[in-house]
Amino acid sequence: MAKFKSELSVERMKNEMRNVEVEINFTSNALASILYRQGETVILACVTKADSLPRWFPRDATKGWVHAEYSLLPASTDSRFRRERNGAKGRTQEIERLIARSLRGAVNLEALGPIALTVDCDIINADGGTRCASITAGNIALRLAVRRLIESGECLPLELRPSSESKSQDTIKPTLSAEEKKAHENAVMPENLAAISVGLIGKEVYLDLDYQLDSNADVDMNVVGLSNGQFVEIQGTGEESTYSREQFNSLMDSAEQGLQSLFQMQEAVLQDVA
Repeated sequence: MAKFKSELSVERMKNEMRNVEVEINFTSNALASILYRQGETVILACVTKADSLPRWFPRDATKGWVHAEYSLLPASTDSRFRRERNGAKGRTQEIERLIARSLRGAVNLEALGPIALTVDCDIINADGGTRCASITAGNIALRLAVRRLIESGECLPLELRPSSESKSQDTIKPTLSAEEKKAHENAVMPENLAAISVGLIGKEVYLDLDYQLDSNADVDMNVVGLSNGQFVEIQGTGEESTYSREQFNSLMDSAEQGLQSLFQMQEAVLQDVA
């Protein structure tokens, strides 16, 4: 069971990330699973492969799909969070959609091929930034799942995929070299994805908000970005306050610093992991 732990000071500066720990293969049944800690926020991210594409896909579809679900476990907050047994509601549904579209923003669905994956993000302990941490954790688990699908021969380049006629026959799956496997992984997921929260308290910008910082923020922002510098989504809200363009720029500068730290962490976590 591979583990990663970043080394940060106990007393955080306003521009310093919380400590990040990643444990790979936390559960055995999922295609890929990780236990992700960012400060006191703890998330179990698991990826599973469906037997078929969603029903609304055409029968001859050549591209895949990535879905996400998010859930706060009952004891993840200071008072028991009631299970949403009849489906996601309000805030939960909003976060699920954010996670799903963020992850799809990092995946070339045509290169993935006709495969449907679900990324489940279960919050074991919540201390701020759960949606951002879920996106980062989900991306790590998703890349590992894609790597394993390529290794098993289930995810192949378009030109090597079996035809609809040959699928019903016992055919030998194409074998890719190590270089070809890496190239196809990079075709499916050309960039890494991460998300980070930033906030404005008074006139000071704070990076990676925990619950205490978030609850006192005059402005809070969630920034989702790719490792090539592009952004998937930016959510910025003035909490009974407004902010200037200069303050927005300062918040984004801090967020980009945090994203770079998370991209470096992901590279370290998944290096040589199969």
